[in-house]
Amino acid sequence: MSIPSGIPNCPRGLEYLTTIDQLLVKQKVELLEAFTGFETNNKFSIKNALGQKVYYAVEDNDCCTRNCCGPARPFDMKVFDNFQNEVIHMHRPLACSSCLFPCCLQSIEVSAPPGNVIGTIEQEWSICSPSFRILNHIGDTVLRIEGPFCTFSLCGDVEFNVVSLTGEKVGKISKQWSGLAREIFTDADFFGISFPLDLDVRMKAVLLGATFLIDAMFFEKSGNQETDRPGML
Repeated sequence: MSIPSGIPNCPRGLEYLTTIDQLLVKQKVELLEAFTGFETNNKFSIKNALGQKVYYAVEDNDCCTRNCCGPARPFDMKVFDNFQNEVIHMHRPLACSSCLFPCCLQSIEVSAPPGNVIGTIEQEWSICSPSFRILNHIGDTVLRIEGPFCTFSLCGDVEFNVVSLTGEKVGKISKQWSGLAREIFTDADFFGISFPLDLDVRMKAVLLGATFLIDAMFFEKSGNQETDRPGML
């Protein structure tokens, strides 16, 4: 995919995002993890609607944290362009995902370029269905994400709606069904992200970060145990 140039006020490396309204995020199947249950660093390819690779993402974590903390683990996610330049950096701190501890909710910070914070995703306290706030670089809420009551779906997609501050649906993050064998034996997930074409590229990048957070919270496995669950419970 060619790189648009000469775009003012656009962080370097995010030029791709100015021309698209969808992203497809596909996790790489890790054979060691599938057959042994030994947790490895996640890797993702990020493509546009035509199937052209836009970015790829690699989790940066140590072996002990991955296998002791499981899906609740802190991590750094490094997003690279096709020239192997890190253009987006995401950091998820260690936090509790239970609704019984609303003071320790999940979040992920997004920087582009690395070191320059452009936004944050913060989990909102909720008992029934998951919800998140999308904040810009100065801490203002610009979007919200509303999830379903149950994040487990047999042979179907699971959708998290992206809504404006007035409650209007403007996009979605969809965990897409990827086949019985893949769903049962691996935690390699497949997501689709849609958003307005004219959305600030920084917020498009933050929605990508929201996808990684949602994946870790609701669709990762610990050993051979799924973490799919209703809401935050």
